[in-house]
Amino acid sequence: MDSAVLIHRLHFAFTVTFHYLFPQLTMGLAPLVVALKSIGLWKNDDRYNRAARFWAKIFGISFVFGVVTGIPMEFQFGTNWSHFSRFAGGVIGQTLAMEGTFAFFLESAFLGLFLYGEKRLSKIAHWWTGMAVFFGSWLSGYFIVATDAWMQHPVAYRMAADNSVTLSSFWGLILNPWAIWQYAHNMAGAAVTGAFVMAALGAYYVLSEKHVEQGKIFLKVGVVSGILFSLLVIGPTGDGQGRNLADYQPATLAAMEAHFDTKTADLVILGQPNVETKTIDNPLVVPHALSFLVSRDWNSKLRGLSSFPESEWPTNIALLYYSYHIMVGLGTIFMLVMLISGIQLWRNKLHETKWLLWILLLSFPLPYIANTAGWMTAEIGRQPYLVYGLMRTADGFSKSVSAANAWFTLLGFMGMYTMLAALFLFLVQREIGHGPEFVESLVPAPAKGGNATAAGRN
Repeated sequence: MDSAVLIHRLHFAFTVTFHYLFPQLTMGLAPLVVALKSIGLWKNDDRYNRAARFWAKIFGISFVFGVVTGIPMEFQFGTNWSHFSRFAGGVIGQTLAMEGTFAFFLESAFLGLFLYGEKRLSKIAHWWTGMAVFFGSWLSGYFIVATDAWMQHPVAYRMAADNSVTLSSFWGLILNPWAIWQYAHNMAGAAVTGAFVMAALGAYYVLSEKHVEQGKIFLKVGVVSGILFSLLVIGPTGDGQGRNLADYQPATLAAMEAHFDTKTADLVILGQPNVETKTIDNPLVVPHALSFLVSRDWNSKLRGLSSFPESEWPTNIALLYYSYHIMVGLGTIFMLVMLISGIQLWRNKLHETKWLLWILLLSFPLPYIANTAGWMTAEIGRQPYLVYGLMRTADGFSKSVSAANAWFTLLGFMGMYTMLAALFLFLVQREIGHGPEFVESLVPAPAKGGNATAAGRN
């Protein structure tokens, strides 16, 4: 592979991977903040309101860093991938523009109202601001996923005279069958991250005997939502995305499982792919299970990678295989950890089970790894295409930007983002140290006069 292509790919991979650490958390926390606010409103319990305000602060910090790291990423379409931008801009420009124009502004405007308007809004109005933040963050996610889904499965386009593509149907783009399942799977994964982060902080507070009452609330909401979304990420959403691959990218599916020969397919639990011999070393498999998952028939034959021209094979089969299996393996662990925690919560013994609290506390990085591995699976699996079946990756990068120039900016981004990561961790650690009671003390008192009536309603 041309060295410049490789460096441009590494540059964008680093930028987008670092960026997604932040919206992954905001999208995961958004429904949980609404859940906390809803319980507080339903039970008239201010403990849940304080919990919602606390997590809204964490949401706000992550949101700011997501904006800061997301803007340079979009500029890279022009600086590093100009040929791709000229080719596909007439299509993906629609969803990217709508994400910035509608979803981003909806989310940011109502986040300010949720954080600073509680004493000036009625309880119901304040709850609606939380719902708007939730809707804006998840709508933003849909537009971004729809953009990537078009690159995975291009639909609703026509070729222009200059060999670029233009949009032929807006609704065809938005309702791309690939986007529906990819979005559901992605958002379930983000929600798992939010649930584990919330449960981990609850475990920390209970173990350290600080803010114990709030820690118990975090554990309850985190574990219950963790069970729900862990089941969703493996069950219907993961299965739907897998069937997308079988229908539209069969070579990718074969490479993900290192399935080289057309035959009844086993599900590989463990093993190392050997591309040279077209086998799996030291395999641990469930016989015929992959055939059943793909076609609901234990004896059906699955098309192997060897039946496709090697020019259509993903360019790094080993990395694709391991990324996919890390994602699936961690997803299984999430489900087991949350189910065990749920049983202990139901028995009212979770707060006393210190070994399980330690597992919850130490598990919070794992959803970040699983989500990153999932996106690596999607993007590596699409290779050698930038737009599947239409444009190869080698044709999409900026030819005038040399590998040396790309290295220079990549190293610069690594330095800047290291400082951003340190600042983010400092700000979050400070909020955790202050705790939910500190957030309560920062809520402004109602002004005299005109605002007194609104305050009285609260």
